[in-house]
Amino acid sequence: MPIYAYRCTSCNFEQEVMQKMADAPLTICPECKAEAFAKQLTAPGFHLKGSGWYATDFKDGAKPAKSDNPPPCQGGTGSCACG
Repeated sequence: MPIYAYRCTSCNFEQEVMQKMADAPLTICPECKAEAFAKQLTAPGFHLKGSGWYATDFKDGAKPAKSDNPPPCQGGTGSCACG
């Protein structure tokens, strides 16, 4: 079951709650009893392990090489200095 982070906008009380995905979100703050308890957006808590595509293709942070040449002019009305 996922763990959801909640925070009361009235008293700033924070709590993590384990709920089924089908459960209705909580709205009543257990601390101040106000109807101001809301889910917070948090980072996912998982870690990719093993020898799959992540480890072979992205783990080392491989990025395309930077070029010293600027991108070609697109023919717009911007500040392009190409002639």
